[in-house]
Amino acid sequence: MPLHVLICDDSSISRKMVKKAVSIALKEEVEISQAQNGVEALEAYHNGKADIMFLDLTMPEMDGFSVLEKLKEEHAKTVVIVISADIQPEAQKRVFELGATAFIKKPITPEDLNKKIHEIGIL
Repeated sequence: MPLHVLICDDSSISRKMVKKAVSIALKEEVEISQAQNGVEALEAYHNGKADIMFLDLTMPEMDGFSVLEKLKEEHAKTVVIVISADIQPEAQKRVFELGATAFIKKPITPEDLNKKIHEIGIL
């Protein structure tokens, strides 16, 4: 059974970069889905498409903080790795309070992703 990975970012370029990094870092069988905003991310989660979610914070319609709040309310069983250019300590503190497993600064590289995945014990 494949590992369901969801990449949520309003930037198609960022989604493409994360997809490439995920494909390199996760050597096992993965099924990658994409979402352009938080509304689409929650829909994908509810459809079983997010064992691991890579989540941007700044997006239209529903931002990453709101997604994290909803997932926390639902006691979601997904690993959320926030990928954001917002590296302010307050933002990082808030995402961890809302249940994020990890934070990676944009732009992401396969090496950054691989290191973080192994640090948090996903593989």
